[in-house]
Amino acid sequence: MPFEQVYITGLIRDRDGQKMSKSKGNILDPLDLIDGIELETLVKKRTSAMMQPQLAKKIEKATREEFPDGIPAFGADALRFTFTALAGHGRDIKFDLARCEGYRNFLNKLWNAARFTLMNVGEERLPEPHHEDLDVLSRWILSRLGRTISEVDHALADYRFDLAAKALYEFVWHEFCDWYLELSKPALFEEAEAEDPATARATRHTLATVLETTLRLLHPFVPFVTEEIWHKVKDPAGVEGESISTAPWPHAGVPDPTAEADAEWLKTVISAIRSARTELNLAPGKPMPLMTQAGTIEDHERLARFGSLIRRLARIETIERVGDDRDSADSAVALAGSLRLLIPLAGLVDIGEELARLEKQLEREQKGLDMVEKKLANERFVSNAPAPVVDKERQRQADHRNRVAELTTQIEKLRRLANPETNA
Repeated sequence: MPFEQVYITGLIRDRDGQKMSKSKGNILDPLDLIDGIELETLVKKRTSAMMQPQLAKKIEKATREEFPDGIPAFGADALRFTFTALAGHGRDIKFDLARCEGYRNFLNKLWNAARFTLMNVGEERLPEPHHEDLDVLSRWILSRLGRTISEVDHALADYRFDLAAKALYEFVWHEFCDWYLELSKPALFEEAEAEDPATARATRHTLATVLETTLRLLHPFVPFVTEEIWHKVKDPAGVEGESISTAPWPHAGVPDPTAEADAEWLKTVISAIRSARTELNLAPGKPMPLMTQAGTIEDHERLARFGSLIRRLARIETIERVGDDRDSADSAVALAGSLRLLIPLAGLVDIGEELARLEKQLEREQKGLDMVEKKLANERFVSNAPAPVVDKERQRQADHRNRVAELTTQIEKLRRLANPETNA
C-alpha cells in the first residue's frame, strides 16, 4: 500500500437512510449538486437506461415530489464542507440536501463578513496595534480564534473532520459574524474614531487579522471561496504570499480568559436588553433608559468599566443603579445572572395599543392550538397517519402552547402596569 494512513468514510445514504442505487432512483450526482439541475433533466437522468424499467413511473413520481423545482446549484465548496461536517465515525452517513443549503448559507455569511471587513479596513497594510489599544471585544475574539485553532488542530489529529467543521462553523457564524462584526461597528464610526482613534485602528487591524487567519483555517475544506477572499485581505492583514495554499498554517496564541469572561458578561447583558426590546415591540434603535438592581460586586464593577460600551451597543440613554427595594411594577425586567435590568416603560410604550396587539396575537395562537389539539384528539388520525406527520403536529402543538404561555405572561404584565392600584 503506497500510503501509511488511509481514511475511509462511511457509506453515503439518502436522507431516509436508504442505500443509494439506480433501481431506487435516489442517487444524487455530485455534479448536479455543484452546478444544479432542472427537474425535467433530473427525471430523465434517473429514469433512463434502467435495469428495471417498470419502476420508472414510481421513481419519476418520487423525484417530482422531492425536487419540485429541481436541484439548485450549491457550488463545490458548499458540497465539500457538507461532506466534511458529515464525516463522523459512523458506518453510515445520511445525506440531506438541507444540510448542503445550510452550508451554502454559511459561505454566503463568510462572504458578507469579508465584504464588511474590506469596506472598513481598506487596501493598505494596517499597523500592528499596541495591546493596550485593543478593547475587550477585540481581545475576546482573538482569544476565541486561538481556541478555535486548537480545536481544529486536535480534531484533525484525531481524524474528526466533522468536529473541525463544527468548530469553524460555530466560530465564524456565532462569534465572528453574529457578535464581533456587530459589536465592532460603534468603534468604527467617525464619532467613535474621533474620540478614540487608537481603538478604532486596533479594531480594523483585528478585523483583518481574524478574517485572514480564519480563511487559512477554512482553506482545506473550502478552497475556492477562501482563495478568492484571501487575496483581497492579505495586504491589510500584513501577510505576504502568492496563494493561500502555500501560506503557513495558523498557530494558536495564548488565551485571554479575563477578556473572554468580560465579553461573555457583556453579551449576556446586551442579549437580555435586546430580548426585552423584542418583547415590548420597541424599535432596535430607539434610545431608552436602563436601571440596574441586585447583582454582584463584579457585575457593578463591569457596569462601571463597560457602561459607555453598553450604551452604544444596546442604544441606552442612561444607566442608573437603584436600590433593591425600588418597585419594578412600572418597568420591564430582564435578568443577566443575578443582575436585574429594569426598563421604565413610561413614554416608551402605549400600553393600550400594545395590549390590543398582543391580545389579537394571542387569539390567533389559541385558535391554532385548538385546531391542532382537535386533530391530535382524533384517534383515527393518530393511528393511521404516518409517524412523521403525527410528530409534526405534536411539534406544532408544543410551539403553539409555548407562544400562548409567553403571550399570556406579557399581557398579564402589561395589565398590571395599566392598573398599578390593583397590584397587591
